Amino acid sequence: MREPTAEATKWSELSEHQKKSGFAAWLGWFFDGLDLHLYTLVATVFVAQLLASPIAHPDVAKYGAIIQAAFLVGWAFGGAAFGLVGDRLGRSRALVLTILTYAIFTGLSFFAQTWWQLMIFRFLAALGIGGEWAVGASLLSETWPKKWRPWIAAVLQCAVNLGILFAIFSVEVLKLFPGFESRWVFLIGVLPAFVTLWIRKAVPETEEWTQAQQGRQPPPMSDLFAPGIRRTTLIAMTLCAISLTGHWTFMFWQQAFIKTHPGVSVSAQVHVTSVALFCVIFASIFGNFASGYCAQRFGYKRTIAGFFAAYFIFMFATFLMPWSLSVTYVLFAAVGFTQGVFGLFTMVLPPLFPTLLRTTGAGFCYNIGRVFAAAGTVFFGLFAKVGDFSQCLFYASFLFIPAAILALWLPTEEAIETPR
Repeated sequence: MREPTAEATKWSELSEHQKKSGFAAWLGWFFDGLDLHLYTLVATVFVAQLLASPIAHPDVAKYGAIIQAAFLVGWAFGGAAFGLVGDRLGRSRALVLTILTYAIFTGLSFFAQTWWQLMIFRFLAALGIGGEWAVGASLLSETWPKKWRPWIAAVLQCAVNLGILFAIFSVEVLKLFPGFESRWVFLIGVLPAFVTLWIRKAVPETEEWTQAQQGRQPPPMSDLFAPGIRRTTLIAMTLCAISLTGHWTFMFWQQAFIKTHPGVSVSAQVHVTSVALFCVIFASIFGNFASGYCAQRFGYKRTIAGFFAAYFIFMFATFLMPWSLSVTYVLFAAVGFTQGVFGLFTMVLPPLFPTLLRTTGAGFCYNIGRVFAAAGTVFFGLFAKVGDFSQCLFYASFLFIPAAILALWLPTEEAIETPR
């Protein structure tokens, strides 16, 4: 299906292919967010149950961090592996495979009887989540008009946020049922599997990929480090590694931090973690559109640098000293607002790479950061004082300083197709 030669300026001018591609990617992002945070909402309680240990036992934090690290490593490998699949089989078919992967293995987490079984299921689910990002980002970069991309990036990132909020809501609803067990929440993660039936039927491959692959073999992954593209790969990869390490250290350990707040009783811990995560995610929805607006006005590089600088400031302030619970919620919301910056990577990374290396390059650079983030999550957590995670989160905030500087070294605005 051929795309219109002139760029659409309003919704009615978009083709059916563009609309369906956008909706398919939106659904993929929504269920990404859902499956992504089902574990973090019940991590402490479920891991303690699997270990037959009290929640405060050091092994609970230790193995909980290892499981999360395995998830992030799987995310990284999934981004690279499904990136190759997307460049070889096409965006639509690869999108179906990624969603099926994370839906099936999130559901199988329900049957975990030991911590290492849960770790394996989370690792396998993460393969699909990491791959979906790379495939969906390339699908939209090849179908949607350039001037729309900062806003479609914001809408997609909001899909992740809404998926997380749906996960929070679902857990709160499940807790109302008599005999509720933490493992029940993983059954919710099976829902995305049904979406793939529609995607496979309604979303065709992109014209750009179809033309590019005719009579040509996709280049090997090693071409990411070939002359002419090596510098771009290294900068993008390092930027993602540093920023995602700081981000995921916050996203995982803030749950443990808020539970140990002096104003939180043991009976209120699950509720408080849900409220804290809600503050972060709800504020990030506004951050998504704020980052899109700034990208339109100031360009991608300066916007990313500015938001990372703000991330450092708010995270630094949050864990600099003890605050009341209400003030902590506000500061968490401020941090969440700055997280809108990650939506821009959806539109920034894919255009940096040739068509037949696009999902491979975008997936590799963005998701290789998960490997470093996995190590960072464990490192900062294990070196924290027992019952006090404020120090590890405080030091993790400094990672956003080099991330802000490195963002200014990205390729030129024209190379990443900044809308004018």
